[in-house]
Amino acid sequence: MMWSYILKLVILLPLVCGLLIGCLYAWRKLEARLPRQQGERLVQVKETMMLAPGLRLAVVEFEGAKLLLSVSRTGVTLVDKAAR
Repeated sequence: MMWSYILKLVILLPLVCGLLIGCLYAWRKLEARLPRQQGERLVQVKETMMLAPGLRLAVVEFEGAKLLLSVSRTGVTLVDKAAR
């Protein structure tokens, strides 16, 4: 009984440690590919409002102009454009 526990421990402990080290190594290699915060964004969503299920209005600021967009399941439509 005790020998089976020790045998499992001897086999599984290095396996778990190896998996842990492999995951940490993969994380270090793949971390550089993750997107990072890249300063000021050109497009900012200021506010959204749901009008109906599947239909909402969104105010988006782009290059100093505010755009009022209608966003639905079929696509995005420009409703109005206001200069700053």
